[in-house]
Amino acid sequence: MAPTPTPSGFCKGLTFSLFFIHVIASPPFACDQSNPSTSSFKFCTTSLSINERVWDLISHLTLEEKVSQLVNTAPAISRLGIPSYQWWSESLHGVSNIGPGIRFNGTIRSATSFPQVILTASSFNREIWYQIGQAAGKEARAIYNAGQANGLTFWAPNINIFRDPRWGRGQETPGEDPTVTGKYAVAYVRGLQGDSIDGSRGPTVRLRASACCKHLTAYDLDKWEGTTRYTFNAAVSSQDLADTYQPPFQRCVEEGHASGIMCAYNRVNGVPNCADYDLLTKTARSRWGFYGYITSDCDAVGIIHDSQSYAATPEDAVGDVLRAGMDVNCGSYMQQHTMSAIQQGKAKESDVNRALHHLFSIRIRLGLFDGNPTKLPDGNIGPNIVCSNEHQYLALQAAREGIVLLKNSPKVLPLSKNAIKSFAVIGPNANNPQTLLGNYAGPPCNILSPLQALQRYVKHTQFAHGCDLVACTSEALIDEAVNVARAADHVVLVMGLDQSQEREELDRVSLSLPGHQERLITMVSQAAKKPVVLVLLCGGPVDVSFAKRNSKIGAMVWAGYPGEAGGTALAEIIFGEHNPGGKLPMTWYPEEFTKIPMTNMRMRPDLNSGYPGRTYRFYRGREVFRYGHGLSYSTYSYEFLSPAITPLYLNLSLYRDPSLSNQDSEHLIYDIDQLGSEACDQVQFSTTVRVRNSGQMDGQHVVLLFSRPPVVSNDAPKRQLVDFKSVYLKAGEMREVHFELRPCEHFAGTLEDGRRVFEGGPHYLMVGNVERLVILVA
Repeated sequence: MAPTPTPSGFCKGLTFSLFFIHVIASPPFACDQSNPSTSSFKFCTTSLSINERVWDLISHLTLEEKVSQLVNTAPAISRLGIPSYQWWSESLHGVSNIGPGIRFNGTIRSATSFPQVILTASSFNREIWYQIGQAAGKEARAIYNAGQANGLTFWAPNINIFRDPRWGRGQETPGEDPTVTGKYAVAYVRGLQGDSIDGSRGPTVRLRASACCKHLTAYDLDKWEGTTRYTFNAAVSSQDLADTYQPPFQRCVEEGHASGIMCAYNRVNGVPNCADYDLLTKTARSRWGFYGYITSDCDAVGIIHDSQSYAATPEDAVGDVLRAGMDVNCGSYMQQHTMSAIQQGKAKESDVNRALHHLFSIRIRLGLFDGNPTKLPDGNIGPNIVCSNEHQYLALQAAREGIVLLKNSPKVLPLSKNAIKSFAVIGPNANNPQTLLGNYAGPPCNILSPLQALQRYVKHTQFAHGCDLVACTSEALIDEAVNVARAADHVVLVMGLDQSQEREELDRVSLSLPGHQERLITMVSQAAKKPVVLVLLCGGPVDVSFAKRNSKIGAMVWAGYPGEAGGTALAEIIFGEHNPGGKLPMTWYPEEFTKIPMTNMRMRPDLNSGYPGRTYRFYRGREVFRYGHGLSYSTYSYEFLSPAITPLYLNLSLYRDPSLSNQDSEHLIYDIDQLGSEACDQVQFSTTVRVRNSGQMDGQHVVLLFSRPPVVSNDAPKRQLVDFKSVYLKAGEMREVHFELRPCEHFAGTLEDGRRVFEGGPHYLMVGNVERLVILVA
């Protein structure tokens, strides 16, 4: 999106709360049954198909009216009883007023603010992901029903791969793994749109709210050393597109049935995403079966001419995006230039009609052409659902399950509140509740800073800023913090980043903690009586190697941006009321990684040049913390219940491709597209892992199942996440966790030309430090 304003409705007090006034406006809608002059139109007849209704509607429009609808702020067509519509609303981790479609100025003043996505992802809990989407969808519909919204299309989730740790928007994503990112997209989209968690409803049914997967594609750079997202040309190989950048979007469409896609600002291999016919029409619509609307990012159409010089004139830019399959422009560019583009023969009215078909289909699926929408099934969702106890508890549970214990030696945590006489909380993030929210957040229901939450456990708590701001450019407050730490029994430091360091339009240039933070942490830990607890609030990873090695820093906790209930969840974990179980959804790289240009999109390493590769799948360099790292107050052990060596007989001789396979029958390679789903389904199998909680504390535990090839090459991932499940285990409890596996999906690889294949022969499954060999026998 374009640069985002600071969300309104925030204040620096102790608590944010819901405030009610007794005025409820009516939501905008078409086909008012009390108005015979408009309700008699064929497009108002609900018994007809969506297709029939939409084409009838389009037939009533003049060309000028058609063009007026191609922008996010679509004006009313009064003579047909069609109200204005706002396509741009946001719900990245709760309904937000960042986009112009939502207003917190009436009965509803707040919305539940869930953890920022990167922390929610670290729970690896699909049920929670779905429930958050579902809660956001219900709150969105409630806000619309209360007359405080002019749209129900939400431009979330952000499912770009967190490819580079410096990316300011990495906080918005589910991390660096394409499998996790895709499954997050499916869960969130199904929840928001009102689908069941298993996706049993199809892509043409009614919508509670509309989700939009963004930003298609290979978009993961905002502003770095003079290169901006607006002009960046991402050079991406077919191999990397096929196995890293595109799979989350494919899942979002095919399994999530998302009703929207946003094309990104950048070019890929020279072609702007919003003007790429192969991407939008041939791939998304034809190959993936996308049934919905495609929006540009804000002002992306104008950029194609004004900044990228890809199009010679504004009219050429309009023609390019319409032919490519884009439907609506965030901004006013198409409103200004589409008529002249048609007059000059650079755009066709038929392409405009196609775009309008996609756009009005969504509005009909939302129930906005069926008369008063408060009379529809979702029309009874009222203001009481917003900030409900259920949703606020879900925000707390998501923060609890997401927070990651990075270090705990020698078992500094959990603290015992009864044994602490004096307590110190230090750091620039300790008493700033806004930091907990991250970006794209609306006004939260209730919020406590970490300091306020920790003070509930220890009455005698001293606080010191240590730094005036997160940037920590001055050392003036360090001595005060050291003196406070020296006098306390226990010290918690709350450090890290905030939106002044990482956000949209702001990528980092360093992975170190900003300013004098490292010096503050080191001096405080040296002065403290006992090893300190270091809490890091940040979206992207930071190089805290110094703290990892320092015995005076006994525990480290990564809390991401944990949302409105994050302070409470953090305090519960520190004092042992909740057992942490989150796992890192991204690699934590050392500072030397910043020598790699952000503009290098290559995933795989290049040993000749010394390029180390990216993400846990391909990176060959040193790690501060590895993908999937996360400790607990309990210990867990694993055991595969399948035989030590599991042969799986493929029986796919009819599908062998001699051009791909060598003479060794165990190493025959199969082209997955040629096999098709029917053949792939023939060779699925299951494996079972027994998990035991050997500790003395109950806990939610994430089981990560990886695969690895017998020999690691530059082309193949070192390891690849196959599947994951989150299970609750009581102390001493043992449980069997089942995984259904399909070689076409879980043992797949990608050739240089982008073809997806899987290979017969040996493959290893891994959970923790336990492995099983699976042999795919041709």
